[in-house]
Amino acid sequence: MPAQRLSVVVTRRLPEPVETRLKELFDVSLSEDDHKLTRGELVEAMQKADVLIPCVTDRIDQAMLAQAGEQLKLIANYGAGIDHIDVQTARQRGILVSNTPGVVTDDTADMTMALILAVTRRIPEGLRKMQSGDWGGWTPTAMMGGRISGRRLGILGMGQIGQAVARRARAFGMQVHYHNRRRVRLETEQDLEATYWESLDQMVSRMDVLSINCPHTPSTFHLMNARRLKLLKPSAVIVNTSRGEVIDENALTRMLRAGEIAGAGLDVFEHGHEINPRLREMDNIVLLPHMGSATLEGRTEMGEKVLINVKTFADGHRPPDLVVPGML
Repeated sequence: MPAQRLSVVVTRRLPEPVETRLKELFDVSLSEDDHKLTRGELVEAMQKADVLIPCVTDRIDQAMLAQAGEQLKLIANYGAGIDHIDVQTARQRGILVSNTPGVVTDDTADMTMALILAVTRRIPEGLRKMQSGDWGGWTPTAMMGGRISGRRLGILGMGQIGQAVARRARAFGMQVHYHNRRRVRLETEQDLEATYWESLDQMVSRMDVLSINCPHTPSTFHLMNARRLKLLKPSAVIVNTSRGEVIDENALTRMLRAGEIAGAGLDVFEHGHEINPRLREMDNIVLLPHMGSATLEGRTEMGEKVLINVKTFADGHRPPDLVVPGML
């Protein structure tokens, strides 16, 4: 008699090949309409599933985990970031947590460079002018932006994505600087031609472009607060493809409106999809709907990592992308 298949609940729609393979391997409940699950629906899923496959839109806190069924033994997150899951409480309750690291490194780095170019070269402004039919033809002084070659780029968070951004920035002729919780290896610094700053304040005050590439943790919440944002040069640009909570969004909005920062490119926001409406009113800011990892290839590879984590767990082994306390 074949062994009973694991009960798996998927909270959002995933790429079709991933959903199909999950169906082949497990007893799967898929999201048909792709709606964001309520707290009650998430708790209900955790009460019936052996494995839960959530994503960044699913906040799973201590109170919810306290209501999980005893059979829930793995939360296989679809995504690298795990700040929406109380991993410590999960581990205390005997629930493993896995993620999908390294898959979207290049995609996110590409989007970071796209935002830097979009802001400094005023691409969205030009697009709006063309779409409105307001373009009267070329003139020598119209729509002048800035050249990024030769500018100093400060990278906040020199992990895999930060290093990928650095490689791209070097190809564009930018000077790479970085601040990180730990200094990277000397060989990596030399390869990237990157200058390390132990003091974030000192780095921020000297940069032309600041790229946020660190995860959201209790220690990075509002790391770019009002005081630190004021250290930026009035000509500086800030881009964020990491987590919105790292920047004090209200302070950033005030400074952009006052002309104290030249521009910003944001793919993530402090309050999820609830964006400060004043951000939409300015020409010197580019807003994107969390598109940093949105490539078909990247999202499919994320699903494949989830499959491997769940299948390895089902076979009685440790998931290869297990999140351990030292990573938090």
